[in-house]
Amino acid sequence: MNHRYRKRTIPLPLGRRLMELLDSHRRCFPAIVLVLGFFLLISNIVLAEYVRELDVSEGVPVGYPIGYIGENLPGVDSGPPYLIVPVPGSGVDTDLTIDHSTGEIRTKVRLDRETRASYNLVAIPLSGENVRVLVRVHDENDNAPTFPISVMKIEFPENTPRDVKRTLHPARDLDIGRYNIQRYNIVSGNINNEFRLSSHRERDGVLYLDLQINGLLDRETTPFYSLVIEALDGGSPPLRGQMTVNITLQDVNDNQPIFNQSRYLATIPENATLGTAVLQVYATDADADDNGLIEYAINRRQSDREQMFRIDAQSGWIAINKPLDFETKELHELVVVAKDHGETPLETTAFVSISVTDVNDNQPTINVIFLSDDATPKISESAQPGEFVARISVNDPDLKTEYSNVNVTLNGGEGHFGLTTRDNIIYLVIVNMTLDRELIPNYTLSVVATDNGSPPLHASKTIYLRVTDINDNAPEFDREVYQANVMEISEPGTSVLQVHAYDRDEGNNSAIIYSLMDTPETHSDWFQIKPNNGLITTRTYIDCETEPVPQIVVIAYDNGHPPLSSTATVLVTIHDVNDNEPIFDNNFYNITVVENAPLRRCFVKVS
Repeated sequence: MNHRYRKRTIPLPLGRRLMELLDSHRRCFPAIVLVLGFFLLISNIVLAEYVRELDVSEGVPVGYPIGYIGENLPGVDSGPPYLIVPVPGSGVDTDLTIDHSTGEIRTKVRLDRETRASYNLVAIPLSGENVRVLVRVHDENDNAPTFPISVMKIEFPENTPRDVKRTLHPARDLDIGRYNIQRYNIVSGNINNEFRLSSHRERDGVLYLDLQINGLLDRETTPFYSLVIEALDGGSPPLRGQMTVNITLQDVNDNQPIFNQSRYLATIPENATLGTAVLQVYATDADADDNGLIEYAINRRQSDREQMFRIDAQSGWIAINKPLDFETKELHELVVVAKDHGETPLETTAFVSISVTDVNDNQPTINVIFLSDDATPKISESAQPGEFVARISVNDPDLKTEYSNVNVTLNGGEGHFGLTTRDNIIYLVIVNMTLDRELIPNYTLSVVATDNGSPPLHASKTIYLRVTDINDNAPEFDREVYQANVMEISEPGTSVLQVHAYDRDEGNNSAIIYSLMDTPETHSDWFQIKPNNGLITTRTYIDCETEPVPQIVVIAYDNGHPPLSSTATVLVTIHDVNDNEPIFDNNFYNITVVENAPLRRCFVKVS
């Protein structure tokens, strides 16, 4: 227990006289006693003052003795009885019981340091020095750590390097000192010790918490962690609080597709029809979402350049794309690629061997070579009559020699295509009539070869010909003249109207860019247009008095080479607002009036 002393001199008889008065009215008029006692404190009508400091732990039972006011105090003290004057708002009256006749202080309720950490009062004896009493409430470990939320969710990419940290919500503890939070632990869920905790205490006394990567994360091995983290205070035994941290690993494309076989074998008769399924390849990818989504393709650079087979990109089914010929080729080796859809795709390959078996058909065979730049079945709509589309050769596979006694015909195409030959061996598909992709974008042609045998055998070949686009159509607006309205007070950037043009071409030839024609006489500089969508907005403030109905000419260009364009007119009606004050013709009028002018005679007119 501690005490301090400080002295203030006063007239002693007057002080004693007031104390006697207060003591005689203590029971009858407690409020008056409190006020008068406080008056003694704030006035200089006391002899001296001691400070008495008492300590008590929170949570002691009701009635617990804290100590005596006058015990072991030096100096002159008449001792009890005392007049007790609590410091306003200190909680002495509600939480403590003070025997004024003995000076003993006891608890009236269970004390709680987190609610009130100290009590202050002044004990005034009948004579002698006043005693200022400070009761300090010491902390006990009666509050467990608590996290602000019970469950926290975070995400890490699976390729996150070690020591990368994420800040977690720290726990809080109402206790102080060693009874506050001292450490954090991972209680469960830390598979393979992939995570660790680090903490640091800031000036605010809070022990902040970070979660750090401690190992190598792999979503394909463990995609999800549920860590139970506990906070412990310094009590003995310590109190604990827990929070669950759910960690989801985000996938990265770190696994390539894997085929279930490195080599596939299949057999197919040579007379199998187009589209016949041959076999299915299958690959898996341990990644998720797009990183694990697989598509299949045939590597045309390394195999099947003739495109005898095609593969379904999603299912992996390989089917016949062109007629097979045992006499021409008995074995087809395909290199099949499985590629995932990751941002940086990964791929793997497998080999497919397809054996073609012979049948006794002895029918002619047809070989078609398309003469486009990439050897695909297409022709430009700008092709002129007589231009070559494809080269067709016919032979008899049974004889292993070119078979010239074969009649070849071309069906379909609505007369736009024809056949020509010089030696009845090599045929050319040519353009007969001008083409227009916008009218007919695709043609289905059938080449039929019939020999002169008995009975005659024939072969046919279907050609799906695509007409490619040229920039032969200018953009077209959906109307020639647009009407728009806008207020004169509109801010720059106000939307006026959105125009729209379309182009019957395709690809870049149909990509449209909008602009405004520079026409100063119509105040086109008041407006601007977004090149990509045709939205017209105001560029500056507009003025109805200058031009009430400005005309804007919009130009739509396509992206062809050379580009084509068209125009449309936009009539913008500017609605007037009262933004001009009246103005006199003259700023100053000098008038002379004779003094005998009659009443109501006009002597000046202003406008």
